[in-house]
Amino acid sequence: MLSITIPRVAALARSFRWQTMFTWRRLCTVAIICAVLYGLLSLTYDTHDFRLPLRVFCTGLVVLLAFGLLEQWPRRLPSWLARWVLQVLAVGLLVPITVFLFYKLGTAKGAPEFWDEPKRMTGFMLMTFLGALVAPWTALTALLRQREAKVEKQAIEFELERTEMARQALDAQMRLLTAQAQPHFLFNTLANVQALVEAGSPRAPRLLQTLTEYLRAAVPRLDGSANTLSQELELVRAYLELMQMRMPDRLSFDLQIGAGVHLLRCPPMTLLTLVENAVQHGIDPSEEGGAILVRADLLGDGRCRLSVSDTGVGLQATGRGLGTGLAALRTRLHWAYGASATLDLSEVEPHGVQAVIEFTIQPT
Repeated sequence: MLSITIPRVAALARSFRWQTMFTWRRLCTVAIICAVLYGLLSLTYDTHDFRLPLRVFCTGLVVLLAFGLLEQWPRRLPSWLARWVLQVLAVGLLVPITVFLFYKLGTAKGAPEFWDEPKRMTGFMLMTFLGALVAPWTALTALLRQREAKVEKQAIEFELERTEMARQALDAQMRLLTAQAQPHFLFNTLANVQALVEAGSPRAPRLLQTLTEYLRAAVPRLDGSANTLSQELELVRAYLELMQMRMPDRLSFDLQIGAGVHLLRCPPMTLLTLVENAVQHGIDPSEEGGAILVRADLLGDGRCRLSVSDTGVGLQATGRGLGTGLAALRTRLHWAYGASATLDLSEVEPHGVQAVIEFTIQPT
């Protein structure tokens, strides 16, 4: 019987969360309440020795121990008995029992019992009354604060979970929109290379080599995760070099990058979509071709401005507006930066188009 009981007791002791029973806040609260009660009780005592503070503070620790034990044990209670009721009743009943034991055990051998001495009996009654009055209310207050803290914690956890789900939904939406743009971009690029190869151009081998190098760098970054502007600009330069090899006499380009923009994050294919749109709808339809200027600058109000301008045929010549690619880009910018992001198209004199993106810089 003993061999069975001892392991059970040991397992029960290990299962208790002792650190939650004797937290620093609980110990400080008990110490303060006991100090106040000791001050009140000491006013009724003619003599002062160690016994009164010892009884008061030990009673407080016993009550704290009972409160913490019943907080975790028994593991299951009958449906009709709430744990908080058990804790409050136990604390209220334990005070007179503990005080009685202190007075009983504190009686010297051969001396009359404390209930036969009026002063000791008065001290016992006063200490019991004050303890039984204060302890249950303190326990009830602690339980209410625990309940409020639990509700607040659940609210915070719910908000964190909601935020995480919103972030996952945003990532999924971004990946979907990027996935829609990838085939369009890649097929256009391959079609351009195919046309050059079919024409028997001597630049075809070099063009294929450039395309291979470009795709080796570009494809891993088209997975929907955020790029830095440095990576995006690297892809833009590679793409423009590829297009320049296809039409060397009709396309020139320049990249003007301001200080501090390289490490900023942006959705993948942000600038690339604007540049491809400028090549396909601005430079290609123009007999003279044109130039493309890519700029990235930090504004003074904590915003970033990206612009792609071309000297192609312009908006009116092609009826160009926010087509499928640019409309998807606007949606991706909204998902990434919210209402702070804007995408605008405007005419460039004497002919051409400028696309401008502005967004509020987000901390990395």
